[in-house]
This record gives sequence, structure tokens and C-alpha cells, in this order.
Amino acid sequence: MAGLLSNFRNTVILSVILALVMVFAFSQSPQGVSVIYWQAVFRWLHVVFGILWIGLLYYFNFVQIRKMPEIPAELKPAVSKYIAPEALFWFRYAALGTVLMGLIITFLRGHQYATETFSLGLAGGYSAADTGFTLMGLGMWLAIIMFINVWAFIWPNQKIALGIVEADADAKAKAGRTAMLFSRTNLLLSIPMLTSMSMYQSLFG
Repeated sequence: MAGLLSNFRNTVILSVILALVMVFAFSQSPQGVSVIYWQAVFRWLHVVFGILWIGLLYYFNFVQIRKMPEIPAELKPAVSKYIAPEALFWFRYAALGTVLMGLIITFLRGHQYATETFSLGLAGGYSAADTGFTLMGLGMWLAIIMFINVWAFIWPNQKIALGIVEADADAKAKAGRTAMLFSRTNLLLSIPMLTSMSMYQSLFG
């Protein structure tokens, strides 16, 4: 067992296999392999990708960005050349996976649900019954903004700051600050976004 757990890839593969066994077991529920079942499958994937995405966002903001100024100059390349590029790979593709799975769930719930949530409940006129769509829609749009920030601002600027793209020292410093500000923006948006996602499921379903 220790040999298995010491290998990252094998540990992840086994974990996914065990999860897929559970996914199959859930197909034997009274719902069967219905649209609701597939909503559940994609919600599982949405949560897995989301935990990886937001977990890395919090790692960057709670740990790396804060502690980098304290690291001696001779040790900083260990972070900038090895840890940060790897973390950013998982970070940006987890963001992509999270948003894609979320969009699939939205459309599996039907055209009306998708229209209402994307319009914040304003499609066809607004009433008190549309409050849930407004709250869920806000979370969805916050997540989409965060996703755009990752791919349009954080990753392009991090490539410059980390030296993946050639640039002079001034350009690297400017890019590093820009990436940090957009990362902090995503941190700011993440908690209200998670509030929307988690409370909606309990209160509106």
C-alpha cells in the first residue's frame, strides 16, 4: 500500500476507479440512467474540478504570493521555475473543467432553467419566484468572470513574470503585478461565488 501511495499517478488512477465504481452504483438508484442521473455525474465532475481550481487559487493567495517576498533570492527560482508553472497548469485547466461541467449541468436542466439563470431571472419578466434564478445566476456569472480572468489575464501575465515568455525585468515586474491583481480579484469574487453555488443547492435545489 505504501508503494501505491508513494506514486502520485497510481494513487489518482485508483481513486478515480473507485469513484467510477460509485458512479455506476448510483446508476442503480430509483432514477436510473436518466437526465437527473447525468446531472449528478456532471455535478460530481464540477465539484472535483472546482475544488482543484479554488484550492489552487487559495494556495496562490494565502501562501505563495504572501510568502514569496520573504524567500531568499537564491531560493526563489525553485518556486518560479518548478512549483508555479506546474500549479498554474492544473489551475487553468481546472478552471476550464469547472466552467464546462457547470455549463453542461445548466443545459441538462433545460432551456428554461438556462435562460432564467443566465438572465438572472429576468427572462419573461421578474417575480419573487425568480429569486433563486437571480442568486444562482450571480454565482454563475462570477465564476465565468473568474474563468476569463484566469485565461485572459492571469496566465498570459504569469508566462511573462515566470520567464516562460522572454521579457525584460521591467516587463516581468509589471506582468507579475498584473497577474497578482487579477488573482486577488478572483479571490475577492470566489467567496460570494461559492456562497451562491452552495446555498442555492440547499434552498432551491
